[in-house]
Amino acid sequence: MKEQALQQVAFFAGLPAAEIQRLAVALREREFPAGAVFIQEGDTADFFFILIEGEVEIIKALGTPNERVLGVSQPGSFLGEMGLINPGSRRTASARTRTPARLLLMTRADFDALLRRQPDLAYEMVRVLSCRLDQTQNRTILDLEEKNLQLTKAYESLKAAQQQLIEKEKIERELDVARGIQQSMVPRIRPQLAGFDFGARMIPARAVGGDFFDFIPLDERTLGIVIGDVSDKGVPAALFMALTSNLVRAEARRAGSPGEVLRNINRQLMEINDAGMFVTLFYGALDSPSRQLRYARAGHELPMIYDERGDPIVLPQAPGLPLGAADEILLDEQTVVLPSGGTALFYTDGITDSLDGDGNQFGLDRLRQTLLHLRNSPAQAICDTLLQVSENHRGQTPQYDDITLVAIRIK
Repeated sequence: MKEQALQQVAFFAGLPAAEIQRLAVALREREFPAGAVFIQEGDTADFFFILIEGEVEIIKALGTPNERVLGVSQPGSFLGEMGLINPGSRRTASARTRTPARLLLMTRADFDALLRRQPDLAYEMVRVLSCRLDQTQNRTILDLEEKNLQLTKAYESLKAAQQQLIEKEKIERELDVARGIQQSMVPRIRPQLAGFDFGARMIPARAVGGDFFDFIPLDERTLGIVIGDVSDKGVPAALFMALTSNLVRAEARRAGSPGEVLRNINRQLMEINDAGMFVTLFYGALDSPSRQLRYARAGHELPMIYDERGDPIVLPQAPGLPLGAADEILLDEQTVVLPSGGTALFYTDGITDSLDGDGNQFGLDRLRQTLLHLRNSPAQAICDTLLQVSENHRGQTPQYDDITLVAIRIK
């Protein structure tokens, strides 16, 4: 068995049969299980192996992050032979069995004795080692080419990532500008109307949103109150919001009743609304001396009103459709006298629909109870506290819809 294995080794192929028999007797056989490291990179090289059965991996930088397999040796290969040519040298790679393996071990003394008996073997050894060096060089070149390709791909990926980062920063800057423009459209100063205290807050779910509110002075004694909610979120909703807000201001100063204002806005939206968006809207005209609020609702949430004792004012209501949804719309048109010492709240559904971590809504009942508790607070404090209570309810759950609040305290 040993003789047949030695004859398969290219290095020994030209030896006479008697020499093969002699080597078979002299060389010691070693067996290793799969995964055994029997040559360690950096060790002194004073013997080499001849693989007669199994597969062996040649590994560089074994056990480090840079570990890589240089090749797999098959039966007939010899391993670690460079140490016999250069006495005192160190192993340049490690050897690990991929499968159970049988090998023959040749010491330096065995090798020197063989060369004395067979001096022509030196030429064969030079030829075989030359081929081995060529193979190693070619493998190194291929490895370098592969690494160069990987570096090129990594460089291209880095450039693409850098470009994406630049684009992201550009978009964020543009959104910052858009946020500033949208915030500039929101009234910064609370209106002054005899006998009333006003408060308002708007928190978009994204950088910009589709909610809006406005206070429009109609004359010395009358104030227009607007709150709306566009059907979408983000930039498209913000653009539609800006359009609707400007239309409301224009029509409020020109038209008569709140219902007429909303019908005129709807007609104009239907003429230019190719995106199919719509907006729920509340618009009311508040008369200061009489405390009378004439309003029209286009699918928007019904206001909450409490009197001085904390009793709710039940508002009549009729069906209504959002603006931009149909050519002919239904509106809920009503008139209510705000109670002296009372509180009114106008809101978008972002606050009632906000969810906690378990999926529970903030809800109308919680909003009513909180407003009832806060009804004697200043109007701005009512808005600020309601937002804080809503945020506490939401916890770590992201805000997914815009929230807008407008509060009125009747003095």
